[in-house]
Amino acid sequence: MHLSIDCETWPYKTPFRVSRGAEAALDVIVVTLTDADGHVGRGEAAGVDYDGETVPLLAAQIEAIRPAIERVDGAALDGAALDGAAFDGAAFDSAMLATLLPAGGARNALDCALWDLTAKRRGTSVWALARILEPRALTTCITLGIDTDEAVAAGARRYSGWPMIKVKVDGERPLEAVRLVHGISPASRLIVDPNQAWTCELLNRAAPEMKSLGVVLIEQPVPRGEDETLRAYRGPIRLAADESVADRAGLRQVADLYQVVNVKLDKTGGLTEALALAREARSLGLSVMVGCMAGTSLAMAPGMVVGQLAEYVDLDGPLLHTDDREHGIEYHQGLMRLPARALWG
Repeated sequence: MHLSIDCETWPYKTPFRVSRGAEAALDVIVVTLTDADGHVGRGEAAGVDYDGETVPLLAAQIEAIRPAIERVDGAALDGAALDGAAFDGAAFDSAMLATLLPAGGARNALDCALWDLTAKRRGTSVWALARILEPRALTTCITLGIDTDEAVAAGARRYSGWPMIKVKVDGERPLEAVRLVHGISPASRLIVDPNQAWTCELLNRAAPEMKSLGVVLIEQPVPRGEDETLRAYRGPIRLAADESVADRAGLRQVADLYQVVNVKLDKTGGLTEALALAREARSLGLSVMVGCMAGTSLAMAPGMVVGQLAEYVDLDGPLLHTDDREHGIEYHQGLMRLPARALWG
């Protein structure tokens, strides 16, 4: 099997700001696997920036295991096990890939490329491999980054009437942007994402008004590692764990503090673990959100597989960038059509 690695930069329409900083563009890595019969599988990842992952680091991690990947005969994928609930490793198997790379962007790009390649070798689809018999179109939220009041208001007008809008906030002005967006698009349900910038005290103060402003979910209000402070939370809005849960290993530690888990393939290390995390979260009585680190439709397509198990969908990456890939996913006021076969899966 031949492995190729490409590093790309995808500019944002406007600089994208969250509580921990701003970016003018997103760097991603694209892994392409080609077997001896000419089948091609692709996977895209941006990595987990708050854990120090960069595209050069991801490329170096993948390059280090190139010999192990290129030794794999494509035919080895044809007998990969199916476990009745999820495809057990689009790799030569998922357990082997997990021993070669930690959870993170590098493993994500490889894992998704292997799912794609396996589906093509078998003449089937990733949906079938994942035992999702009737995949449905999904409705994603659209994200408004931290910005001036004028810019936030302009964004709210642009997306007025969308079913769900996600609003990034910080700890200094936690309510102003939410008030603006609700005033302009009162019918939209809102998700608020402080990206770890709040305390539980601030959360308790803000939550009642946010409830009246149409907020249905607050993501990761407090810093990772300070989740226990949420035992003092008394607000009426559900909380989603994001930075605090990367994969199944961290789920049970916070399962009684949050009601929702945000599953992102860059955190889990690919579709294999993302599906397992989503299913385990549901088994514990938690709801699932599927999210992304922005990126192109090539990164959103495997997220749509997890999205079949999710109550909340945040796969708006291509809408934030100035351009998208050929055969990109079609969006209409947040409604995502299933990816074209020519794109992925």
